[in-house]
Amino acid sequence: MEEWVEQLQNSVNTLESLKSYINVTPEEEEAITTLNTKWGTTPYFVSLMDPDDPNCPIRMQVVPSLKEKENRYGIPNYLIWKENRDTDEVRPDSIARQYHDRIAFTVTDVCANYCRHCFRKELVVDRDLKLRMDVDEGIEWIREHEEIRDVLITGGDPFILSDDKIEYIIRKLREIDHLEMIRFGTRTPIVLPHRITEGLQKVLSPYHKIPIWINTQCNHAKEITDKTGKAVFDLLKCGVNVGNQAVLLKGINDDVESFRALHQKLLTVRIRPYYVFYCEPAPGMDHFRTPVEKGAELIRDAIRGHTTGLAQPMYVVATNIGKIPLIPDYYIMDKTDQEYTLKNYQGKLTKWPNIPE
Repeated sequence: MEEWVEQLQNSVNTLESLKSYINVTPEEEEAITTLNTKWGTTPYFVSLMDPDDPNCPIRMQVVPSLKEKENRYGIPNYLIWKENRDTDEVRPDSIARQYHDRIAFTVTDVCANYCRHCFRKELVVDRDLKLRMDVDEGIEWIREHEEIRDVLITGGDPFILSDDKIEYIIRKLREIDHLEMIRFGTRTPIVLPHRITEGLQKVLSPYHKIPIWINTQCNHAKEITDKTGKAVFDLLKCGVNVGNQAVLLKGINDDVESFRALHQKLLTVRIRPYYVFYCEPAPGMDHFRTPVEKGAELIRDAIRGHTTGLAQPMYVVATNIGKIPLIPDYYIMDKTDQEYTLKNYQGKLTKWPNIPE
């Protein structure tokens, strides 16, 4: 049996198994035993938790919390709204659309790690929303819509599928002439790096005019290990670039030190910071959300000028009309017909000529 399969078969998803790794607090135990929610993670990822600290950044992402019962700001039926599922356009359940030329293709509702902040919580974690994820139906819809040039394969986590199923999806998509790009959204390089096996590398490796890109999700430097580094290096050897889409999470990465450490450490394992997402208003996640401006402030105070520009992600809010960048102009202090006054990350000022149209 491959190690990644063994990890999944031994998923830590019961109170008894969790107690063999950490000292569960009474509040955590109450949440686990009373909330009607799916939770769990791999033995590998749970081993990275601080056994004595309920505020451990990994622990907070995995272990259910009584705070999930609070829902002042969450939007009911969020995924229906966010993914434009209640529209006149007839689409299979597997296809989510916010743009003209690209779609999200949901192929599974199973994960290696059930994130407490998942924006697909209604589908993946709480299971209130039922969707029919017929892969062939989705592929046929993509084939019929020639305006689609970019497909994001998502879930759940598509890398939980077998090598054969992943190969089938890639092969069938690459038979579609109008596609230019295939992307995978997967947390496995972070929560289950064992998944990047020789078999999967063989599936991903062959050169093709339709390239494969991967974005993972890492939210705290503590999640990054040598195993992650090796998994990413193996993906790069396959010609597959790896980016990161972090989520801004209160108490986990919303301070300057944690935010900078995360993005610097990502680069040490060859993961390119891509997005930081504002924590979406799915139900039961109020306790993770910050003021909207916080992400832009952290890029200003922790990244821009303070470390290499490679470490700077784009901060966005993901909405039903697409991703909206939130990049306030902190740097133009004044403007005249002749010049701008600009401020750098240290507060120093300089002048720059104003060039007319």
